[in-house]
Amino acid sequence: MNLRTQKVVASKILKVGKNRVWINPDYLERVNNALTKQDIRNLIESGVIKKRRIIGTSNARAKKIKIQKKKGYRTGQGNRKGTKNARKNSKTLWITKIRALRRHLKRLKTEEKINIDDYRHLYSMSSGGFFRNKKHMDVYIEKKVKQE
Repeated sequence: MNLRTQKVVASKILKVGKNRVWINPDYLERVNNALTKQDIRNLIESGVIKKRRIIGTSNARAKKIKIQKKKGYRTGQGNRKGTKNARKNSKTLWITKIRALRRHLKRLKTEEKINIDDYRHLYSMSSGGFFRNKKHMDVYIEKKVKQE
């Protein structure tokens, strides 16, 4: 039984492609007897002919990967695209680091843990990029205090 013409007519009525037209296998004889557009419309209303939904790519795997990345996984060398600077700008890193160091120095000065001369010296050292972080600066200050 050839239902090609019925499928074409149904696809035009449903405004979909031929492959998305579904005909109920129990009513093939009824569909074969449908000759006019109105007959096809009636079959669509009765549910004998339906339009199939679009089957796209599942997003489940992408969601799973996103959750993993949120946890900090999947960030190894093989998953990186772009340079180190493209991923995290070196200038921004420097700005955050130097601001933290200067804030810390200011706090130490106000608490009078260091004098103004030491403050100026440490400030210029931090500007020169000597200290890696606040902890490094604290260790340096401790050593300096022990020497004096």
